Amino acid sequence: MKTASLAWNNAIRSSSGLPADILKLPERGYLKPGYYADLVVFDPKKYRDQATYDQPHQYATGVRYVFVNGKPAIEEGKHSGTLAGKVLRHPSK
Repeated sequence: MKTASLAWNNAIRSSSGLPADILKLPERGYLKPGYYADLVVFDPKKYRDQATYDQPHQYATGVRYVFVNGKPAIEEGKHSGTLAGKVLRHPSK
C-alpha cells in the first residue's frame, strides 16, 4: 500500500498558520515578533508518528523540542513537566 506524501512546507503551513487564520486566532501560527512562540523542533529524517488506534497517546520519534508559549514542554524527546499552554476560546458570533 502506498502512503500519501505531503511536502514539509505544506504540512507545516497546514498545522500552523492556516488553522490560526481560519479560526482567526490573533498572534498565533506564525514566527513574528510579539506572537506566542509555539514551536516544534524535529529531525525530518527520523520523524515518525508512533500513535496507533489502540495506543493513540504516543510521542512521535524524531521530535527534539516542543516550546509552548516560549517555554520548553519537550526537551530532547522527554516531557519537561512544564504546563505553559492556555485555553483558546473562539469568540461567538
